[in-house]
Formats: sequence, structure tokens, C-alpha cells
Amino acid sequence: MIELTRGENQIGILPGLGASLSYWRLRGRDLLVPTADPNLRAQQDTPVAAYPLMPYSNRIADARFSFEGQDYELAKNIVGESGSIHGNAWEHAWTVIQQDPDRAILLYDHDPSVGENAKEWPFAYRGVISFVLLDNGLNVELLIANRDTRAQPIGMGFHPFFVKAANSGLTFQAQGVWENDAATLPARHAAVEGEWDFASGQKLTERRIDNCFSGWADRAVISYPEDGYEMHIDADPVFQHLVVFTAPEKPFVAVEAVTNMNDAIHHPEVLERGLHVLKPDQRLSGVIRYKVVERRG
Repeated sequence: MIELTRGENQIGILPGLGASLSYWRLRGRDLLVPTADPNLRAQQDTPVAAYPLMPYSNRIADARFSFEGQDYELAKNIVGESGSIHGNAWEHAWTVIQQDPDRAILLYDHDPSVGENAKEWPFAYRGVISFVLLDNGLNVELLIANRDTRAQPIGMGFHPFFVKAANSGLTFQAQGVWENDAATLPARHAAVEGEWDFASGQKLTERRIDNCFSGWADRAVISYPEDGYEMHIDADPVFQHLVVFTAPEKPFVAVEAVTNMNDAIHHPEVLERGLHVLKPDQRLSGVIRYKVVERRG
């Protein structure tokens, strides 16, 4: 693990475990919940607090897809499910290419010609992640470049496990929400009304959500009224979607800024699915900004 510090702001990074964060601590307060998921084999049952999603976010149904007339079959990297999830960058060691006291840049090169790598993703790409500490926040910049000789479909995002307190609330605006089928795949696009409307904020304690919101307005706020602070999440426009996961029995809420809708590769009929087709040497990048706003003291 490498550690970055700026004043009372600290993060721990695990380069050997998918460039994951092991913690984020500000003024002695833990902002993330390290979480071990035995169903994600590559994390080796190690608790992680956040990790990058490349070269796609969320699930690809049945771990297979077709692109430009070619059929591809992927490895199933989540126990108990028929699909593949969150790409493969989180499954590999990353190289630290720059480290300063309060910032670090890490790189991962995916080569499908090596071993079984083609089963993880059939195209060559380079992933870069930059962590930059601020006095009251953290900036995460994601970049993915097509290093293949062919075009490839690309998506990306970041998956933090934020603390969920007794009265935590979540506020954001979006244009729609994807309701899921039994396999947690998008089945119906619905309006953000009633239980799906978070524009004025909703409490998280009893909610069970594992859905992708479309047309996200690039701002979300998690409130902690008893603890006197808010977590503000802002992202560049490339992150058009927001995935939210929370459950009553879990001590965290995952609020994930991502480029693509879940299973985007299988939904060419959706104009705003957020799937980017990169030609050789093209790249996609964006910054997600996390800021702690104190509401008392």
C-alpha cells in the first residue's frame, strides 16, 4: 500500500489490487467503508474502499457480446452470476508511474495476447488513474486509451463505498432510471418520479437499490446530518450515468459516476447509452471530484 497525505486528509492505495483505495480518512473521520466481496475472486477477499471500472461499468449479460460483426465471449468474473462485471482493470496490478506526497498516477496496460487475458477483454487498452488530494476532498481522474489496431467499445467509472449513517440521505437529479430484471440487468426505462425521484433528497436507511440512473446532472450529495457533514460528488459530463447501490443490511452506499448504462453493449437502440467507440490511439478521460462540506463546527 502507498499512502498520500495533505494536511489531515489521507488515502491508502493498493496498486497490486486493481489500483483500489484501502481507505480515505479526513480529520480522523473514515469516509469510506472497506468492503470484502468473496464473489469478486480477483480481490482475494481483501476489503477495498473504492476501485476503478474499466473498460466498462457494471454487467455484460451472459459474458458475451458482438461488435463490428465479431462475436466475443468473456470470462465470468463474479461468482453465482452468468455475466461479467466491471471490466478487468480491478483484477490486475497497476504500476505507480508518479508519486508525490498528495498525488499519485497509476497505469495498467491490458494485452489480450498474454495468457487468458483475451477472455477478460479482447482488445488492448491502457488505463490511467490519478488520485489528487485537496484540503477537503479528492479528485479522481480516469483515462482509457485504445492501444489496439481495431476500434473497441469503451466505458469507465469509479466505485466508492461511502459510509452510510443512521440518517444518511442522497440527493441528485437525473432524467430516468433503469428498472432491472431478475438478473439485475436493465429491463425498463422509467421516469424519475415517486420512489425514484431524488431531486429533493431521500433517506437511505431502509432503501434497497441497485439501479442505474440516466441523464445524471453530474452532481450528487450524500448527507450525514448527525455527523455534521456532506459528501459532494461532481463529475465531468462524460459521466452521464449514476449507479446507486444500497441495502438495509449494508453499512455503505455505493454512488458510482460512470459513463455507460448497465449492459450498454447490448442496447444499441438506446441513443444515450454512454458507450464510446474508440478508434486506435483515441482516448477517453474525465474527472470525478469528491468534496467534504462541513455543516457544523
